[in-house]
Amino acid sequence: MRVLVAIFLVFIGSSALADSTGEQRPDNRAPAAIDVISGLYAFSRFQHALLESTELNGNAEVKNLAALRAEEAAKRDKTLKEIQEAIGAEPRIGKRASARLAEPDSSDGPTYVRTFYAAQIPEYEATIALLERYLRTPDNVALAAFAREQLRTLRSQVKDAERTMADK
Repeated sequence: MRVLVAIFLVFIGSSALADSTGEQRPDNRAPAAIDVISGLYAFSRFQHALLESTELNGNAEVKNLAALRAEEAAKRDKTLKEIQEAIGAEPRIGKRASARLAEPDSSDGPTYVRTFYAAQIPEYEATIALLERYLRTPDNVALAAFAREQLRTLRSQVKDAERTMADK
């Protein structure tokens, strides 16, 4: 039951990501550079929140993975900041659900590990979809190159998360 509640909360958070990243635009236009920058920053915040969540519940496997993803997010943000400054864009920071996966006393190890991986998949998919939509008609050469690079990385990472979920 706890897992279902956690997964439900993740889906709610995913819809907030879609709304805040330009994924759902009323006029069906492709996302602009600012939408992509905002979406990638939101994804980074999600990855940092996962790291915070693992401090309370995670085993060594999830703690190490969360630390690696948070480190990658910090590197991505540094490069993204350079692109943002070069184009003079100011990202929109939307409110999002945190990546808090479970209360410390309400989840056992294996349940938390499954929830940890399940929480990542919709976030990755939303971010990948945003980048794919942007790359159809990019409005900035540097950001398009960065998005292509990130797309390869994110696709690989989501496949790893899906495989791990299947194994758990």
